Amino acid sequence: MAWITENRRTEVLERRSEPYLTDALKDYFARKYFPRYPTKRAVLLPALHAIQHTYNWIPPQAMEEIAAFLELAPAEVMDTATFYEEYWLKPKGEFLIQVCRSLSCEICDSAKLTDHCKQKLGIEPFETTDDGRFTLVELECLGACGTAPVALINDVLHENLTVETLDQLIEKLPKHAHDYKDPEIGWNDSDLPHH
Repeated sequence: MAWITENRRTEVLERRSEPYLTDALKDYFARKYFPRYPTKRAVLLPALHAIQHTYNWIPPQAMEEIAAFLELAPAEVMDTATFYEEYWLKPKGEFLIQVCRSLSCEICDSAKLTDHCKQKLGIEPFETTDDGRFTLVELECLGACGTAPVALINDVLHENLTVETLDQLIEKLPKHAHDYKDPEIGWNDSDLPHH
């Protein structure tokens, strides 16, 4: 795969007047995480997770705000956010459909699941529908090889999928992602301040 270059030196970042890292989020980090870790730097991963969970992606302005709050160089925050695949640096759909393409899932026809989503939603992997509702992703092993093929819809794992069962899951999704929760799986945001 060829390197994809981005002009970050002269790129003009979109900014909004209100901060992404609100006073409520800063207070949340100070109460919940600062006492648990020896340095502010150690709070970087939870801070990135919280911003992504709150806004559904991590805007560049938010990375700068996190860097200032945690007393880090903005490049350190960017390095971390770009290293891990779980962080989204561009807006994504409300529903993230992630089809596993590991060997076990591939043998069990996971490509049919991806092809069905592409046709049904009219998007390619890593694209988002025009209405902002769905983003399709192919990813490597979800650790459920014994129940392949599998996919995540947001943070909920669905196993032993067929094109028909995946189609039924998509059709049953609520209008908004905040109504799609599994109490046993995913982010616990009961005490996370909302924007």
